[in-house]
Amino acid sequence: MDILRYVAFSSDPLGGNPAGVVLDAAGVDEATMAATAAEIGYSETAFTVARPDGSLDIRYFSPQAEVPFCGHATIATAVAHASRHGVGRLLLHTGAGSVPVTTSTAPDGSVTATLVSVEPRTTDLSDADLAELLAALRWSAADLDPALPPQVAYAGAWHPVIATAERARLADLDYDMPELNALMARRSWTTIALVYRESETVFHARNPFPPGGVVEDPATGAAAAAFGGYLRGNGLVAPPTVLTIHQGVDMGRPSLLTVGIPVGPSSGIEVTGTAVPLS
Repeated sequence: MDILRYVAFSSDPLGGNPAGVVLDAAGVDEATMAATAAEIGYSETAFTVARPDGSLDIRYFSPQAEVPFCGHATIATAVAHASRHGVGRLLLHTGAGSVPVTTSTAPDGSVTATLVSVEPRTTDLSDADLAELLAALRWSAADLDPALPPQVAYAGAWHPVIATAERARLADLDYDMPELNALMARRSWTTIALVYRESETVFHARNPFPPGGVVEDPATGAAAAAFGGYLRGNGLVAPPTVLTIHQGVDMGRPSLLTVGIPVGPSSGIEVTGTAVPLS
């Protein structure tokens, strides 16, 4: 296999979220994909197989498990594909559904990709699950922002949304990894979206990812899409609007995610970012 390595949601290789990309995984079995992702060690590695119509089947593997959808590996894959085949529209068939991605070239030569998620939705987070989640995070109910209620959001993968009223609380991440991992496994949650609202359209986020075998994800496109759906579904933004999400800052890998929220209640959420190859 030709394994490419990209960093997504940053133009700086020292920022963003690294992803492995295999643009031609035809004939590669699941066990080999899983072993390859574990060896690479990034939070996700994407494997694609071309269909006759030019669209791609894509699968995402963390070092420990397969996930149905991954935003940063999608952005990385789209930019890697554009470097070989040119920019334009690409349709990806993911485990969560079809995800169109459009790439374009900026005046400085960098390539940006925009994905459109599957239809987002939210569900309630039970009091018992919230209490267990807060205990694993070593947070208290007093840390929460009452304006952003805890829920579980989906736009290809499930992410509890837990908002804090203080930026300092977000900066101080020290959770019980085994306890949180066990809870997330029982509930099939992919990451925990911890967020702080700086302004109406600017947010800061951190995403614990113990099911993937990593403490924290530096940039989480799937969670960003789910969060956009959560905000729209709860009437917490006035669409159409565009959000800026800063992630990875507290772990030394600054990432920038741009989230477009259209008006339609069932329309997919747009997540935009750049990606650059790692040498």
